[in-house]
Amino acid sequence: MKPEAFFAPLIRGAIIEQTGGPWTVAYETGGKADGGAADRTGGSAVCIDYAGDAGDEQAAAEQIRAAFAASGSARNNKIPTRVKITSGGNSYVYLTAPDYAGIDRARSDSRTDAWDAPGAREKSGAADFAASRAAVIKNRAALITGGAQGFGEEIVRGLASAGALVFIADLNKAGAEKLAAGLNGEYGRTIAFPVEVNVADEASVQNMAETIALTTGGLDLCVSNAGVLRAASILEQDIASFKFVTDINYTAFAIVTKHCGLLMKAQHAAAPSWTADIIQINSKSGLDGSNKNGSYAGSKFGGIGLVQSFAKELVEYNIKVNAVCPGNFFDGPLWSDPTKGLFVQYLNTGKVPGAKTIADVKAFYESKVPMGRGCTGPDVIRAVLYLVEQIYETGQALPVTGGQVMLS
Repeated sequence: MKPEAFFAPLIRGAIIEQTGGPWTVAYETGGKADGGAADRTGGSAVCIDYAGDAGDEQAAAEQIRAAFAASGSARNNKIPTRVKITSGGNSYVYLTAPDYAGIDRARSDSRTDAWDAPGAREKSGAADFAASRAAVIKNRAALITGGAQGFGEEIVRGLASAGALVFIADLNKAGAEKLAAGLNGEYGRTIAFPVEVNVADEASVQNMAETIALTTGGLDLCVSNAGVLRAASILEQDIASFKFVTDINYTAFAIVTKHCGLLMKAQHAAAPSWTADIIQINSKSGLDGSNKNGSYAGSKFGGIGLVQSFAKELVEYNIKVNAVCPGNFFDGPLWSDPTKGLFVQYLNTGKVPGAKTIADVKAFYESKVPMGRGCTGPDVIRAVLYLVEQIYETGQALPVTGGQVMLS
């Protein structure tokens, strides 16, 4: 990891540990330690000469937290606007603010004073249980993979409306950029960031994690949503298609968890009481097999196994890992695309006996849901917010299926 990305979540963690709430840390500039652009810091800035290894999270976290305490910021209930770390002959300067609007202001007016820290709060990473559920995500940094369209776009919009800073990560770079620009325009401030990523490529995912570290200092919520489906009988499906589904739905989830988990682990080194979340958008097919759709159902069943295993491992770093298992999102492109959507695939593969049209296929699947409709974006958002709010659950697979699949 780049040194500037290594230090960012540790600085954010130190501030979170002091304030008990989310904070934004943005990498500003770097250069030789003998001066120049990297030294644009005022008298209230926290300056740290780090002599340890740029890789020893615990040592760096302890020194950063000690520097904050020595600066008097904790005693005065203030948070410095700038933090400068000198390491290995280079200086790295970071801006800090309660939200990204504060980062934009700091850049525009070069302010060098400090922020008023909020009053003391419970350092659990969870909002007051009496507050609105949507408040649990306010000003937190959230990543949504596959966020440029479909369920991913619905989740992005829902989290943005709840006040989160959202990273829209997608192989569809143009779609992510368009959605981010639209949201930033709609809200009149920077709340969304597009990130191009191929979730099946570890180098691409690592680069995504570093981008997040440099932009907001860390990550509070990873929604692993990217997924694909290729419906076919196992007697007819080519194994290349089977492997493609597994690579994206199963292996890529592990890759995303690895690198987002490393970012959250670094943040935890400086903020051990702060809670972070990784949520896989799974499927009802991860709870109940799917006829002529084995590659998809198998990858989703495997995903729940990963959720349970990762939950047991990452709880050490106060990272909760859960899954949301939505029912069918009939209105999204996965189902409704006129050329490659599931309605078309299922009609062509004869999965619905007697179906002559797409309308026949849709009616067949709607009839299977006790509530008589497909799953929607708001249904999933409510489940995501619940899992973030519920700090005593990890390793769970939460069905959101209108009663079609019930746990026993």
